[in-house]
Amino acid sequence: MTTTTSPQGRTELLRPDRTPVRVLVVDDEDSLTELLSMALRYEGWEVRSAGDGAGAVRAAREFRPDAVILDVMLPDMDGLTLLGRLRRELSDVPVLFLTARDSVEDRIAGLTAGGDDYVTKPFSLEEVVARLRGLIRRSGTATARGESQLVVGDLMLDEDSHEVSRGGANIHLTATEFELLRFLMRNPRRVLSKAQILDRVWNYDFGGQANVVELYISYLRKKIDAGRTPMIHTRRGAGYLIKPGE
Repeated sequence: MTTTTSPQGRTELLRPDRTPVRVLVVDDEDSLTELLSMALRYEGWEVRSAGDGAGAVRAAREFRPDAVILDVMLPDMDGLTLLGRLRRELSDVPVLFLTARDSVEDRIAGLTAGGDDYVTKPFSLEEVVARLRGLIRRSGTATARGESQLVVGDLMLDEDSHEVSRGGANIHLTATEFELLRFLMRNPRRVLSKAQILDRVWNYDFGGQANVVELYISYLRKKIDAGRTPMIHTRRGAGYLIKPGE
């Protein structure tokens, strides 16, 4: 994972493909789940919720979360039992327990069962978010990359050193190729039109020479995608986009 700074000044955690961190919230109190989900979405994260253990297992299998917030008391099973089932689906996912119990024995039981941290009710939303951030970072799900690095899948571009690599192999680009790739990587999974690319990379309208974009896209493909799963894609009549190789 990487980090970036949002317009509000928060440091956002992102997955390696630059998509939002995914968090699964498991609690049978709808009002609490709604509040937690709202706070997590404000962080820029994608949230899925479940009100019981069976729903949580299904959601974990489909959603593949990067972290789980888990209430110890659920209607169909206790949180410690559910944790064991979640670990079979996602062995390394960090789990933050929520509970009304505040005894040392209960905390030890939760942590011994494989929980990574423990918050007792009532709690502040800020505390939950802060603890969850810490868990995600420490688990290795998120790493603090320099602000100069752009990462999409196994492709990395360093805006300061102008180094580019894919799968650890260095790739040499011309200045224009670098600017084009940087613009694509700053907008992963977003279709960029020829006009947008001309305006951003060449800073003026080429008019009838818009085919220069096609030419440089072909140059990039030969260097970025040659012999690998393609990352640069054409959307006919719309433009171009970059996304992790699948």
